[in-house]
Amino acid sequence: MMKGTIIGREIEQNVLTDIFKSQRAEFVAVYGRRRVGKTYLIEQFCKKQACLFFCITGLHKGTLKKQLDIFTESISKTFFVGTDLQIARPTNWMQAFAWLTNAIKKFSMHKKIVLFFDELPWLASKRSGFKQALDRYWNTTWSKDNKIILIICGSAASWMIKNIINDKGGLHNRITVQLPLYPFSLKETSDYLNYVGNKFNRRQVLELYLVLGGIPHYLEKVKANLSAAQNISRLCFTRSGQLFNEFDKLFASLFDHADVYVELIRIIASKRNGIERAALEAAARSSTTGGTLTERLIALEEAGFIKSFVPIGYAERGVYYKLIDEYCLFYLTWIKPVKRQLANETDSGYWLSKMISPAWKSWAGYAFEAVCLKHVSQIKKALFIPAGALSGSWSYRANSREENGAQVDLLFDRDDGVISLCEIKYHQRSFAIDKKYAATLQRKIEVFREQSGINKQIFLSMITVDALKKNQYSEELIRSKATLEDLFEDAAN
Repeated sequence: MMKGTIIGREIEQNVLTDIFKSQRAEFVAVYGRRRVGKTYLIEQFCKKQACLFFCITGLHKGTLKKQLDIFTESISKTFFVGTDLQIARPTNWMQAFAWLTNAIKKFSMHKKIVLFFDELPWLASKRSGFKQALDRYWNTTWSKDNKIILIICGSAASWMIKNIINDKGGLHNRITVQLPLYPFSLKETSDYLNYVGNKFNRRQVLELYLVLGGIPHYLEKVKANLSAAQNISRLCFTRSGQLFNEFDKLFASLFDHADVYVELIRIIASKRNGIERAALEAAARSSTTGGTLTERLIALEEAGFIKSFVPIGYAERGVYYKLIDEYCLFYLTWIKPVKRQLANETDSGYWLSKMISPAWKSWAGYAFEAVCLKHVSQIKKALFIPAGALSGSWSYRANSREENGAQVDLLFDRDDGVISLCEIKYHQRSFAIDKKYAATLQRKIEVFREQSGINKQIFLSMITVDALKKNQYSEELIRSKATLEDLFEDAAN
């Protein structure tokens, strides 16, 4: 991407615009999954503003001395470039922030001053004194200067929330704006690929999204002269591919004791429809029980890897967890099982053979369901669902051979006396409901009506990749339809 261009992120850019218009000091917390584009957004947006931009990026597992060396270099570049002034390296963060405060007073004039502390959890390591210094200088000095915008950023979202946003000490209630950053939507992904010259059609974009998700850092590795399948093969199934070893690096950079978090991800990934908290606790090692497990699940959710939910009608069973990160799901299913065999490959044809297998088609259907759950706003619009409707899922496991079970991956509980059940189908061509499938759908409606205890009108909707063929069964059963094209719409319009 050409530096300076921000694709998508309209909501986030509007928030940042309001921050720059503010007449008070602002303390902004930016967090989100690693590789999602947090640093790029802040740097490129601020470069377009009339401001003085000070930035320091924490060093992973860096010593206090090395972190302060980085600070010294940053303050010199921001405030003393073009001058004969030299500064010595501070010996602690209190001294560092004192020097930063003096530089602000001397050189800032009347511009807005952005203090951007990137990868804050790496800067604020134990016994570093960083957090105490930040507490003191925000509360005593920086918060009183309406030119200052303090932005803290970190991929370890749970650390940010626990130690800064929900701090019980001097930083309690000091954050003025929280700005979580999420992966690109399908539309933003398509816009990004188009901008850099990768003009793929909707199908090709979806195929990439099922594997890479909406992560800009992964998408920028895509080559325009290769198909989606060829790009996936190159990135994921050759030893030099950027995503071949990304999984372990990703968790090692985010979490201490990364192996424990990886274990949780693997257990959750093994359950297609999500896993109940009690079952997860039973399957995990004893070290992840109780409060520790809760903290680690919160960390994984805040980082964007998993989602917690309570299936409609089953509140008594408690919270379920589901893996929602596309790359992690793909890695655990397709890359890890063959990684050892492919470790010496330089040009593997493995993936191009697997992607036409029944196993891939089945898995792609599951992955497409997960993509739909991330585009609920677009689906609501296409299916004419009232804006206030709540989305959820539902399932019933038969207790005997005489009973029928049923799984509803997406439904909308509406305020107009209607429940909309959504049937999601991933198919290579336009989809037709035949007699057998019509009977299956009718049975699902009956099981839901009998077992859910919900006495609302039931509407059945279809979400397909291509158009739903019109026939007697679709006319009898389906009230509304959405296609892949609808998922590419802008949710805000």
